[in-house]
Amino acid sequence: MTAPIPLTIKTITAPADALGRSLSDLRISVIDRCNFRCPYCMPEEQYAHDHAFLRARERLSFDEIERLARIFVSLGVRKLRITGGEPLLRRDLPELIARLARIEGVQDLALTTNGALLSRCVHELRDAGLHRITLSLDSLDPEVYRSMAGGRGEVGRALTAIEAAERAGFDALKINCVVLRGVNEESVLPLAERFRGTKHVLRFIEYMDVGTLNGWRADRVMPGAELRARIHARWPLESLPRVASSETASRWRYADGAGEIGFVDSVSAPFCGDCTRARLSADGQLYTCLFARSGHDLRALLRGDESDDALRSRIAGIWSLRGDRYSERRAELRAAGVLEHVEMYRVGG
Repeated sequence: MTAPIPLTIKTITAPADALGRSLSDLRISVIDRCNFRCPYCMPEEQYAHDHAFLRARERLSFDEIERLARIFVSLGVRKLRITGGEPLLRRDLPELIARLARIEGVQDLALTTNGALLSRCVHELRDAGLHRITLSLDSLDPEVYRSMAGGRGEVGRALTAIEAAERAGFDALKINCVVLRGVNEESVLPLAERFRGTKHVLRFIEYMDVGTLNGWRADRVMPGAELRARIHARWPLESLPRVASSETASRWRYADGAGEIGFVDSVSAPFCGDCTRARLSADGQLYTCLFARSGHDLRALLRGDESDDALRSRIAGIWSLRGDRYSERRAELRAAGVLEHVEMYRVGG
């Protein structure tokens, strides 16, 4: 595949939201299907084999995704992340990556995947212009990994995918691990040991109450501070400054120089005040928070022949009214019975 040619786009920065937060990151879900059934996202018992996922015509086409991405970039978005479901289930995904890579103003183009299908297309993704990969890896223990994937995943394939990504030129992956107390907490130190001394950045993520079906309980959350203490007792850690205030993970390094590690403490230390992320679902709903109860239908506007200017104005207006800060108000809202959120498999993490 030939290198993408940058195309110019006029930029008009979107107004800040109601809490003064800018819009700079867009997460694009390209498909709502997944080949795993992770308990913190899409538990097997909640999704029957005949569950009605989106049909192809209900999903945004590549033309529609590219058009919206250009409009978001014109409003100041600089980071695009492709998610799912499992995004590699979307046919011809490297074609979409190439299209997005051509948009002038995109400074970071990333993909989040469970890695099961990555080895077969990682070179195409690199050639298409993908900058970075985030791969989910909840344990190195084969049985624990399989359990965390809902009985559908093999850890060997994930490790092979990491090696394939390295050969393709992705030498600094982000490796995400969601930790559930009593389930995979014993996997923390082995994972840390596995990725010490590499360029990859392992990140531990607190178990969140995303969606309505993952059976979230506060007593199953392993706070980041507790995880850091465990790792620090084995390999001393030193704090690193954030590269940007909107980063979700706190950054740490091993005192012996063996690399970097991160922690996403969205339950115990929420970071809503710096959130600059919007999310676009596979069916064209715009969500202004991972914990939103409903979205804004952009697909209808796209297919109703609205102009780019009209779409730009609509998106900017939605963002300007945004006041979401669920993680900071979690206890208050749950006590009030506000428990219905969009499912994570629809909008990515």
